[in-house]
Parts: sequence; structure tokens; C-alpha cells
Amino acid sequence: MQLGLVRGTVVATVKSEGLKGVKFLIVQPLDKRQQPVGDPVVAADGVYMAGPGELVYFVASREAAEALDPRFVPVDHAIVGIVDEVSVDQEST
Repeated sequence: MQLGLVRGTVVATVKSEGLKGVKFLIVQPLDKRQQPVGDPVVAADGVYMAGPGELVYFVASREAAEALDPRFVPVDHAIVGIVDEVSVDQEST
């Protein structure tokens, strides 16, 4: 799992059968200090309530394909939770 910040939305009028009704969001991956890491990705919203400006955690690859219902839909990233709080131990920074 990885932290990410939702930056925006993606509108797709044509989707694979298993993805109808699923929202797609642009997510900027973050490190443990909530600093950007790498390029933004498009992630399917597996929690159905994430939105721009929210801190989320997401999965990639096979885990992303299994995070949605029905399972094994063609996605590379899926949001699986909305983060309420991040606490980093001072020794690990």
C-alpha cells in the first residue's frame, strides 16, 4: 500500500464491463512525510467516496485488480482507503 493525495478526476465515457459506475481519480503518490514521489497515477476509487484533496492509500498491480467488485477488473491502481491521520515516529524520519 502507498499513501497518495487525490489531485483530480478522470472522466471516461467508455469503460470495460466490470468498471461501469467506478470513479477514476488522479492520485499523486507520497512518501511517509507526505512529499510527492514519482508521477501521478490514475486509480479506480474502490471506496466510492474519495475526492480531490483527500489523503488516501492505494494498491497497485494484482492487488488493485482484486480490490474492486467484481474481482480482476483491468486496473493498475485502486484506492482502498481514506486516511484520517498519519503519525511518523521521530526516529524513523
